[in-house]
Amino acid sequence: MDRWTEAEARNWWQARPWICGLNFLPSTAVNFIEMWHGDTFDAATIDRELGWAADAGFNAVRVNLPFLGWVHDRDGLIGRIDRMMDLAAGHGIDTVLCLFDDCGFGGEEPVWGPQPDPVPGIHNSRAVASPGRAAVMDHTLRPQLEAYVCDIVARFRDDRRILFWDLYNEPGNRMDFDKTAYSQFDADLEAAALSLMESCFAWARDEAPLQPLTVAAWTTPLPDEDAHPYQTEIDRSALRQSDIVTFHAYWNRDRVAHFIDYLSALDRPVICTEWMARAVDSRIPDQMILFHERGVGCFQWGLVKGRTQTWLPWPDELVRAHGGTPDRSKWFHDLLHEDGSPYDPAEIATIATLTGKDAPQGQKETG
Repeated sequence: MDRWTEAEARNWWQARPWICGLNFLPSTAVNFIEMWHGDTFDAATIDRELGWAADAGFNAVRVNLPFLGWVHDRDGLIGRIDRMMDLAAGHGIDTVLCLFDDCGFGGEEPVWGPQPDPVPGIHNSRAVASPGRAAVMDHTLRPQLEAYVCDIVARFRDDRRILFWDLYNEPGNRMDFDKTAYSQFDADLEAAALSLMESCFAWARDEAPLQPLTVAAWTTPLPDEDAHPYQTEIDRSALRQSDIVTFHAYWNRDRVAHFIDYLSALDRPVICTEWMARAVDSRIPDQMILFHERGVGCFQWGLVKGRTQTWLPWPDELVRAHGGTPDRSKWFHDLLHEDGSPYDPAEIATIATLTGKDAPQGQKETG
């Protein structure tokens, strides 16, 4: 199977409403292992919280999968993926499955089993990578990683509940978080992640899925750098191989508008699969309007305040590097309190307006 043509990608995009989604973990899960493990898979909370998402106007969710779940409990994991997508579809929500992820911000390699409680005061303190950064660098594991990709894609390749496949989240991300600063994992991760990402495209295409494939470009210049975005070797390769263009951008509206200008030259549908961080001026009331006006899909980070602690800010150093001011009195990500009430009603009103959720019956937006 070859990469989709520009025309095929545009036809896929034009056949659906404007994509307005979010990155999702239930509030009861500290990371994606806890979300997907059989002992802690919380279908009731997933159903309730996806219902709140649909009520707000969201029509898609993006979730990461745990490679270790496939290793230790393949049939159980596939059953839970099926169950979660059924719950989402029941609320009119499509699902994006992400197969790999290098964001091991907690600094520990993943372990399949009970997960520790969050570290007080630290954003995403128990985030673990998948398959794990050490596993990405262990080339003896590549046959097993290939088997995982091929198995999951083959199982769901004709499933219309899946919006698209996001093969690898932020390949080569080496950041580890603590409360005020961040450190970096082994620099050799980047070359290994590039190799794995490129293999993922080949493995997934061999299974001929119905849905498009993508990996988001995610590395952007700092405010004082006069440079184009998405210029790492990983990002350039991802953009060359993706059927649809996806990107991450935790920046203010003006900078994101520049990123969209840059990516629009590729003449494919454009979707921002991670954004929204209030402390760096990445905000729903203005930036979601930008995405809608430019015909760019979007997936903001987080829904309900919970065990990931992503309402807390990134390390101070990282906030400042993105042009923001650390302020722990304001939520960083997430939209809703644990009872489903909004942190900021104006944000929910904006989402409802742009998605047609607040329109009279028969006047909903159709794209």
